[in-house]
Amino acid sequence: MVIVQNILIVIATFVLMEGAAWVLHKYIMHGFLWNLHHDHHNPSGHHFQKNDSFLLIFAVPSFLLSFIGLQNGPEDYRVWIAVGIAIYGLIYFIVHDVFIHQRFKALKRSNNPYLIAIRKAHKVHHKYREKEDGECFGMLWVPIRYYREAWEYTKKLKEAKR
Repeated sequence: MVIVQNILIVIATFVLMEGAAWVLHKYIMHGFLWNLHHDHHNPSGHHFQKNDSFLLIFAVPSFLLSFIGLQNGPEDYRVWIAVGIAIYGLIYFIVHDVFIHQRFKALKRSNNPYLIAIRKAHKVHHKYREKEDGECFGMLWVPIRYYREAWEYTKKLKEAKR
């Protein structure tokens, strides 16, 4: 029963992290910490950006929860919240830095409608160079219109192969 509970905590935390990421991106990164996020929307050509500091900032809660939780043993719920946050961070890194921005040359192409929709929504987010008037602040949940476009696109690709 404890294993199921811990798995549910990890899943719930992961899902809630997408909402937290949306809020943090819209109101913090495009708000009072825009000075750290600005170079992500206006690339300088450097491999590392000030925006990369968010990796460390967002890792702190996971680290603290795991550190505090492990004082009580691995069954402590805080450990499993930390695991959910860490898994979200890893997926975010793979999707955002590897797949979308190609900071590491891997996962270049995909005909998966979900991945196409994610890439399109992020591209729309980046058309705004300043902190105001942005859209698509999430990473894994994107507006349905991008899914529809991606399904149509992949359908046309399949028809063209016939």
